[in-house]
Amino acid sequence: MKGRRSSSDSSSSSKTKKPQYSKFTQQELSACKPILTPGYVIGIFIIVGVVFIPVGIISLLASENVVEIVDRYDEGCIPPNYSDDMLAYIQNSDTNKTCTRSLKATKLMKSPVYIYYQLDNFYQNHRRYVKSRNDKQLWSKKHEDDTKNCAPEATSNGLSIVPCGLIAWSLFNDSYGFSIKNKMVKVSKKNIAWESDKKHKFGSDVYPKNFQNGVLIGGGKLNSSIPLSKQEDLIVWMRTAALPTFRKLYGRIESDIQANDSVTVIIENNYNTYSFGGKKKLVLSTTTWIGGKNDFLGIAYITVGGLCLFLATSFILVYVVMPRPLGDPAFLSWNRHPAGHQI
Repeated sequence: MKGRRSSSDSSSSSKTKKPQYSKFTQQELSACKPILTPGYVIGIFIIVGVVFIPVGIISLLASENVVEIVDRYDEGCIPPNYSDDMLAYIQNSDTNKTCTRSLKATKLMKSPVYIYYQLDNFYQNHRRYVKSRNDKQLWSKKHEDDTKNCAPEATSNGLSIVPCGLIAWSLFNDSYGFSIKNKMVKVSKKNIAWESDKKHKFGSDVYPKNFQNGVLIGGGKLNSSIPLSKQEDLIVWMRTAALPTFRKLYGRIESDIQANDSVTVIIENNYNTYSFGGKKKLVLSTTTWIGGKNDFLGIAYITVGGLCLFLATSFILVYVVMPRPLGDPAFLSWNRHPAGHQI
């Protein structure tokens, strides 16, 4: 009987659902329970203010050192006789799309000088537009007939389009040529796309097929003898922007542009932004350790730091003018009943 009872007790104890005791499961681990006294709060605000304001000033100074030239050319490149119907001009294949613009460098622009095109009111972040691509097709030749999600640019004359989808179909196709003092300036397009995109998203064995062969031409065409992994203009364009105003890298000028130099730009104004009220801008910019021109970051740091110092000063004045005695921490529930915190 005793043997049976002991075996039944052991089996019941082994089947119990009671968790093994630990300080973690019983929430008895030591913890920091800071009491935010006025001294602590004022000190934190002062530290944040003292750190943030210098960081903001340094960021603003770095941004000010960026030399940037921005030229909107979509309206300036329209002939006078088409000024009232710009859409007819861009849709007419017989009109001359070549345009000459003159830009002046106000300061020395040290190489490399980055060339961007900027589009306004172009919603690359639209859900249907973003989904209109097939990543499998872009990566591997064996999936070149996979055009899922690519409609309406999935097939042309019954044949699969490579690359398919609206993103590739609307590829930006304006081009720029630069000269300074009647000397042509070479534009480098090497390594303008992300290395990860070239290696992991666009296949070296995938070539354009049936691209822009339909009735309605969306944007630029692609060289069918060059694999997608080498077509960096396409790769840059396919990385969709989050906002309706965005810049994309066109190339680099690997030589300095001296102060007061006049830069002559020959533009092929091909891309249609007139049908949806968009704007096109050409941007020449240098960079610093913080990147391109971005005053927002410095202003944000200075604003937060200044606000923290203002609050610290206000709390000091309130604490001095109207002091209030602090409560005794010994009367807190977790100090009076440290084990179970019962009240």
